[in-house]
Amino acid sequence: MLLNPAFVLLQSYNDRPMTQFESAIKSIPHPSGVVFNFLSNFNNFESLLPRDKITNWESTGETCRFQVQGIGEIGLKIIEKEPTTTIKYTADGKTPFNFFLWVQLKDVAEDESKLKLTIRADLNPMLQMIVAEPVKKFLEVLANAIASYPY
Repeated sequence: MLLNPAFVLLQSYNDRPMTQFESAIKSIPHPSGVVFNFLSNFNNFESLLPRDKITNWESTGETCRFQVQGIGEIGLKIIEKEPTTTIKYTADGKTPFNFFLWVQLKDVAEDESKLKLTIRADLNPMLQMIVAEPVKKFLEVLANAIASYPY
């Protein structure tokens, strides 16, 4: 399993457990270090996102902001990196809800790695009903894009 037990349960600031979404584990025909270096810079990130669902892209390298159809404006910033294995992002600025996104990478062969994406979001029950499907779909689209990108 790719998920690090160090962040198994996060509580939101209002003492409600955060809602968790996970991608399927994907195989990538590249070493984790190559993928890690690419994903550690938001200037590279735009090419992974579906052009028909994303608008108003802005990036500084360490942060990015964009509009997601069906969800709203999303801002991300990198909060932690563990070389070649993990990149942790969080919401940045005004977003519809507070969330964390983890990219987990693991080498399985010299030129092959595995990928798993996890989002933990602070969603009240009503918001969860509205955004759960778009978030799940976004996570799978992003995981597929990362896995199939020609690094």
